Amino acid sequence: MEPRRTKRNRSRQGRAWSKLATGHTTPTCRFWPHASSNCSPLGLGGHAGLILDACPQASLIGIDRDPAALDVAGERLARFGDRVRLYRAIYHELPEVLEEAGVRKVQGICLDLGLSSLQIDRRERGFAYSVDSPLDMRMDPDSELTAQTIVNTWPAIEISRALRIHGEERFADRIARRIVTAREQEPFTSSARLVSVIADAIPAAARNTGGHPAKRTFQALRIVVNAELESLAGVLPAALAALARGGRLAVLAYHSGEDRMVKRAFATASTDHVPVGVPAVPAGYQAQYSLLTRGAERPDAAEVEANPRAASARLRAIARNQEESR
Repeated sequence: MEPRRTKRNRSRQGRAWSKLATGHTTPTCRFWPHASSNCSPLGLGGHAGLILDACPQASLIGIDRDPAALDVAGERLARFGDRVRLYRAIYHELPEVLEEAGVRKVQGICLDLGLSSLQIDRRERGFAYSVDSPLDMRMDPDSELTAQTIVNTWPAIEISRALRIHGEERFADRIARRIVTAREQEPFTSSARLVSVIADAIPAAARNTGGHPAKRTFQALRIVVNAELESLAGVLPAALAALARGGRLAVLAYHSGEDRMVKRAFATASTDHVPVGVPAVPAGYQAQYSLLTRGAERPDAAEVEANPRAASARLRAIARNQEESR
């Protein structure tokens, strides 16, 4: 199954549509019982396959920026034949993909954010901090910015800001200063030395709490390299607009920055547009969408035991109302 490439300029940064199928059957079985057309961030095709199996009448448009992930997913989904169309694109390019596919509205969209197992497990991609690897972290190998460029060229204040905002790293300033000092002696070329510098910058009392000491720094670098939150900000309104009446959007987020953006977008979309204190909502001002989840749903203990990488997943879903205000 040969993926199509969008006609848009591929130098644009953005977030991959890639994440391992976490074992969440909820988006597939609960949110699209009667879907006839769906759009999904592809990753390795796990959720896409579940959707197509659960909805025999559905066709699916799969999107990913990572050509390696598209190759794997194409093989995995080949059994569905022409029910599947794959596109190499970033998820904020959803409107362009749908236009190229000749599709105006869809019944379901699943945004599965984050990394795929393929990206984590392949050492040469540079996403894992547990093994020595190149400081790459690009989801799209054709993009220019790498983690190595950031740690070797950015000023300490910008590195600190990235770690604090995107990694919620409370020792961001200490880590950034240590990185700049270390690179003056020798530029960073691989992850092992960076991990060591990060660990040394964190006070000993905090080093053994909150997971691996490099976890938050690597998360922040990955988000910046791939402009992940910028792409998420672009795709959320586009996805909502692409839903047909009764259509549903489910989003799986894996860190608090993503989840906050989804929460706010869904809250705005599902809120009536009237001033506080108005006793009744006039015609034409009702919300066009309704929440399907109360807060963010989390995997249960059994799911996390079966798939530890699902532990941080947060699922939110919303539907476009059948009857819209005029």
